[in-house]
Amino acid sequence: MNLDGTQSNDVIVVGAGPVGLWLAAELALGGVSTLVVERAVERSPYSKALGLHPRTIEVLALRGVEKQFLDEGVPRPNWHFGMLENRLDFRTLDTPYPFMLAFPQHRTEELFERRALDAGVRIVRGHAVTDVAQDDDSATVTLDDSRTLTARFVVGCDGAGSTVRKAAGIGFPGSDASTFGYVGEVVLTEQPVLSAQNDDGALITVPLGGGRYRIAGQDSVHQRADDPFTLEDLRATTIRVAGGDFGMRDPGWLSRFGNATRIAAAYRSGRVLLAGDAAHMHFPAGGVGLNVGVQDAVNLGWKLAAEVRGTAAPGLLDSYHAERHPVGLALAEHTLAQTALIGATTPEQRALRTLTNDLIATVPAFSEALANKLAALDVAYPVEGAHPLVGRRFTSVTLPAGRPALLTATDLPEAEEHAAKLGFDTGRHDLPDVDVVVVRPDGHVWWAGDGSAAVDGLTGLGTSF
Repeated sequence: MNLDGTQSNDVIVVGAGPVGLWLAAELALGGVSTLVVERAVERSPYSKALGLHPRTIEVLALRGVEKQFLDEGVPRPNWHFGMLENRLDFRTLDTPYPFMLAFPQHRTEELFERRALDAGVRIVRGHAVTDVAQDDDSATVTLDDSRTLTARFVVGCDGAGSTVRKAAGIGFPGSDASTFGYVGEVVLTEQPVLSAQNDDGALITVPLGGGRYRIAGQDSVHQRADDPFTLEDLRATTIRVAGGDFGMRDPGWLSRFGNATRIAAAYRSGRVLLAGDAAHMHFPAGGVGLNVGVQDAVNLGWKLAAEVRGTAAPGLLDSYHAERHPVGLALAEHTLAQTALIGATTPEQRALRTLTNDLIATVPAFSEALANKLAALDVAYPVEGAHPLVGRRFTSVTLPAGRPALLTATDLPEAEEHAAKLGFDTGRHDLPDVDVVVVRPDGHVWWAGDGSAAVDGLTGLGTSF
């Protein structure tokens, strides 16, 4: 699509990766005119991420778009934590989707892009954003050809090196890289090991189909992320760590990366917001990055849409940082912990690795806690003094229109009428020890309580749709 600077935009999303595309579709669902600007001319054929975790599949199901992903993907009920030999068992988790769904990022982007375009989003490729400025009423992006575009808000979904974040003056505190990893996609003519670890590093292998595999891990020999990475480098690393190269040939994507870990000091600065890797960078342990980014986007989308429409309660948009920044901090913590386990070389580190590996196998509660953390099923947004259900995931509802839903266990016409005036969906539901639940557009409980208090509860939310 050609760039037409005369068209007005409510929101400009910078970056057409999975996070930017999902966010754009969410905004369009909320009636917001949205433009996505992407520096790359075409989507990458390579897939940084290879899977969708349970909470992300729940988000897809919330919008009723999960079927194609489930039809094409391969469910994997076990997944690794820190490349340990004993895997986490997702089958014990409280979710309709107790597995990691093997699904390549390039295909995720295709489907997300189609959803965004069908919703009316404009996507412009081949233009890099070089600067962002804002005032009390608008935000303006400058492109690499010196043209400017103005919108009410700008959201940076432009990766760890985010131009949007830097231009907005948002700090990115954290730690520099101290160890380095690698990834290579190759054909293997021999059956590889699932995982291996020694003083030279660690690796896992993931089948991609058609004889192709991804080999990824941590390398104790090559300690620079910007070193060239060739097939022979991958072969040498695999031989050192796993004892053989499994007949590797025909390389595709080959890359190195470090474990620099940083979290944006603020997810919002005035009319500029951040989501995905622009808000948090980390070692890609456990394949969580894309998943947490999409979960950022579903949290932000409905709030920003309400703010643009002028129907948001005071402070609603600020709750995006309040709710998702702690998630980013937790993400940093457990990816750093996984990095330590992956790169264990000292006697102390090896002892920790052995202990953690044994605990996963012998203590079900420990294994389940790690699985919930990796799958993001432990994320909740509780409110002090509110019903215990408030802030928790509510997975047995579909909200394809992106509106909140009032769910009642009994006939409550006054509450249902009030909810309809606010633009909420309404329906009957078997509820756990409560008369009424209001589910937010992102699938978390917004309000819960006794039916007699439902109208006051709805009024207290202060946001209409």
